[in-house]
Amino acid sequence: MENTSRHIFHIHGITGMLIATVLLLSILAALTYFGILAQKSVADKPYVITDPQEIKAIDIGNANLRVVKGE
Repeated sequence: MENTSRHIFHIHGITGMLIATVLLLSILAALTYFGILAQKSVADKPYVITDPQEIKAIDIGNANLRVVKGE
């Protein structure tokens, strides 16, 4: 039995490929945009280490030595 209802512009053809491509490119653009916004917000707030002599190799308390400038 031969398939005679083949169409190139069905959802499984070129149209589906174009929809998938546009969807993936829009997701990529959105993630890139939000990533750049996140980097800009962090870059505007540098931090200062209050007492560098107190830093230990493996210690949870090292986070307390870091202070964000401007706060």
